[in-house]
Amino acid sequence: MEAVHGMIYFTPDAPPEYARAGVTRNRTGYFASRIAAVGPVGAEVVVATFYNFNPSLVRHAMDGVWMATTPAELLEARYRAVDVSLRRAFGDEVLASDELATAVTLTRRAAEVACTRPEGRPLFAGHAAHDWPDEPHLALWHAQTLLREFRGDGHIAALTVEGLTGIEALVSHAASGDVPAAALKATRAWSDEQWDAAVAGMADRGLVTDDGAFTEAGREQRQRLEDATDRLAATPYAAIGDEGCAQLRSTGRHFTELVMSAGLLSMDPRRLLDE
Repeated sequence: MEAVHGMIYFTPDAPPEYARAGVTRNRTGYFASRIAAVGPVGAEVVVATFYNFNPSLVRHAMDGVWMATTPAELLEARYRAVDVSLRRAFGDEVLASDELATAVTLTRRAAEVACTRPEGRPLFAGHAAHDWPDEPHLALWHAQTLLREFRGDGHIAALTVEGLTGIEALVSHAASGDVPAAALKATRAWSDEQWDAAVAGMADRGLVTDDGAFTEAGREQRQRLEDATDRLAATPYAAIGDEGCAQLRSTGRHFTELVMSAGLLSMDPRRLLDE
């Protein structure tokens, strides 16, 4: 179901809505719209909660944003973009379907369980404090947003336990083979020199080789991170049981296909670095 939430970072419907709210730069729209649920916080809070972006990028993006708009205006803009995007992706048939209604019921049930466990999850808690939308497709998006940020905050907790800095978390991610190092550097605005220094530091600790590939210790650490993240995210899904989880997996595949077919995930993520 991740694509249902994640499309908001790539959909072409978002930048015009953020511009209507007073934010015209892509990078500012990303950071400010995602943190808006927490309130008009400064750049250092965004650096801490988003974890792996170059702090200089965050500070530049957040500079003066709350003089140009308010968190409430950006949240409304975000929901307008979600509304337009998911209506186009799903179409009238899915919007009125039992499939969507069931997905809303299951994700909301899981998300409401997550809401009983907000401790140590600031970005999740910020979103959890806001009212549920009435429209089913918006309620689905809100529920998946909560579950996504609940998992994300837990992942950051696991990273800090392992002693990894933000850029080192990206080096570990690149070493896993899931995403190329070049893409992670570009989208998070780390220079080659900064990346090389992070690789060297992790190599000194025996986690990667000099070229950034995993050592056995690094691979074991990555597995601990993934296991801990899964464990910390499991409680909401346990509440809907194996049958409910299987239903969400099936529905999630269908909705992901619809989101991708609508072109909501087709934009180059490097646009976040554009002025």
